[in-house]
Amino acid sequence: MRSQSLGWGIATAALATASMLSPGAYAQERPAQVEEEAEVVIVQATRSGRALDDQPIRVDVVDQEEVTEKQLMTPGNIAMLVNETVGVKVQVTSPALGASNIRMQGMNGKYASLLADGLPLHGGQSSSLGLLQIPPTDLGQVEVIKGAASALYGASALGGVINLVSKRPGNKLQADVLANLTIRDGQDVTGYVASPMSDDWGLSAIGGFSRQTEDDLDGDGWADIPGFERWTVRPRLFWTGASGANAFFTAGAMTEQRKGGTLDGRTAPDGLPFVQSQDTSSFDAGVVAEVPVEALGSLHLRGSAVTQDHDHRFGALLESDRHSTMFAEASLSGQAGRTSMLAGVAFQRDDYESDAFPAFDYTFDTPGVFAQIEHKALDNLTLAASGRVDAHSEYGTFFSPRLSALYKPGDFTLRASLGRGFYAPTPFVDETEANGLSRLAPLLDLKAETANTASLDMGYRRDSWQTNVTLFGSDIRNAVRLDDTGANTGGPGDVRLVNVDGVTRTRGAEMTVRYRWDEVTISGNYVYVDATEPDPSGAGRREVPLTPKHTAGVDLMWERRGQSRVGFEAYYTGEQELEDNPYRTRGKSYLELGLMGELILGNVSLFVNAENLLDIRQTDDDPLLLPQRAADGGWTVDAWRPLDGLMVNAGVRIRFGED
Repeated sequence: MRSQSLGWGIATAALATASMLSPGAYAQERPAQVEEEAEVVIVQATRSGRALDDQPIRVDVVDQEEVTEKQLMTPGNIAMLVNETVGVKVQVTSPALGASNIRMQGMNGKYASLLADGLPLHGGQSSSLGLLQIPPTDLGQVEVIKGAASALYGASALGGVINLVSKRPGNKLQADVLANLTIRDGQDVTGYVASPMSDDWGLSAIGGFSRQTEDDLDGDGWADIPGFERWTVRPRLFWTGASGANAFFTAGAMTEQRKGGTLDGRTAPDGLPFVQSQDTSSFDAGVVAEVPVEALGSLHLRGSAVTQDHDHRFGALLESDRHSTMFAEASLSGQAGRTSMLAGVAFQRDDYESDAFPAFDYTFDTPGVFAQIEHKALDNLTLAASGRVDAHSEYGTFFSPRLSALYKPGDFTLRASLGRGFYAPTPFVDETEANGLSRLAPLLDLKAETANTASLDMGYRRDSWQTNVTLFGSDIRNAVRLDDTGANTGGPGDVRLVNVDGVTRTRGAEMTVRYRWDEVTISGNYVYVDATEPDPSGAGRREVPLTPKHTAGVDLMWERRGQSRVGFEAYYTGEQELEDNPYRTRGKSYLELGLMGELILGNVSLFVNAENLLDIRQTDDDPLLLPQRAADGGWTVDAWRPLDGLMVNAGVRIRFGED
């Protein structure tokens, strides 16, 4: 279901980096909440050491309870978990493979940075299949920061940050096994185990297997639901020293074979089969450590390395490549009276190697320095400023500042934030991620994309009520777009990447309300996004495609804690501009309904979930396939409505040890 937890801030983007639970907190109990109805979200061991309510930048937090709820709906990936955050949209970018990206407040998905415990374990610029390959099995909470966060995250966080925070082991052995089936012949089996090893050491590990059978719902010979098989494993090791020093170590491996396109024995409109597939192997490792430094504060160390190997097939063409990211950071934080400070250095290397198209290979080295200061000017007024300088090896040097303020008069909360950031272009945009590089012309004279973002956030919380209104805006300059060159040769040079002249402008508002009455919680939200960009034809401006102006939702949940729960949701998506679609220029509005239930019998939970009860499908209105192959090599129109229709899943979850 799409219920929302309203988190209320992180001091700066830097504090969000550290807003995961303390690496050494595995031996600590989660703090008890003074009033459950207030839903105060406490993040342990943030660099400010304060509750989220007391920090200047709003962050939407999906807490442990809601993570568990979403795990029962999609055990194999975090797409639904992310999509059901207000102002965040998971947009399908490849109907053939189901690949998706994260759009925050109307900004393109490539601008969002996806982190795991503050580390880029899914790559510096996450692939469009990343969301579908991350299980939620061991997540403690998810933190979402919207708007330019380059001030302390660098080039990959122009549009915002999603930080996946892992669970820490408790004082006793804990284990969890989940098995799930869907009506579309999908299966998931996941497991989680965590245990203290000694007073100083703790261990956790997850493993999982997910699969899905290809399914052609409209009978046109093209898979509306791609097939895949995926294995995942991730151990973590936690240490806490007597002096207060702590660290955690993580490693992960994932392998997936994903297949879509034409079914066996069927053909595309040109009379030829066109199988589209991707085989992925990913390996990563990371470390986060904190060491007290006498008279100064704390030294924070972070580092990670990740490599992803892909074999892409587009019909008869095979594209094999490797993405890798290396990251290291050291910072020193301290506090003097009502002022906290942070300063550090960072380095990131992003590398891409293609066997089929080496002309697009790149290696980006980006050293950076950053600083942040937060000052409690009055009892109810906190000011924060952060800034970062990055020396990008390809696109030059950039300064990314961010200013924030928090004012808390009584039950009200007022936040304001201004930020600037940049994004380093690569050969990968939505179209080339979906259809490969075979039609792309060599990159020439691209400039870095830059953006200014602003937000004004007003909240009210009293007794069982929570409400929030956020006004936001962004101006992006030098946005990179894929253009048709008109060559129409079916080979290199048919399309090219160019910087757009003019400004891509977004203005909008988010409104949320939540009310809890005994065992019933009702939440609702409305998001308005007015996103425009220069028209490629040169005729003024147009709406940004695949960005509905109006979305809204209502979620109703009845829960008897530890026994059962039932939830219902209704979500509306308004009309949206379409691009290069021969069947229509605007996508129609639609309504999605969902229903879920869970019965808890001691350590065993039985669950069932139904999404899209009205069986809304894009192919009920128009074909998914194009009459002929597009200039970028694609065979389908963009996905603007659900492709998989009604989806029902059910399963069992068994828990052992301490909950």
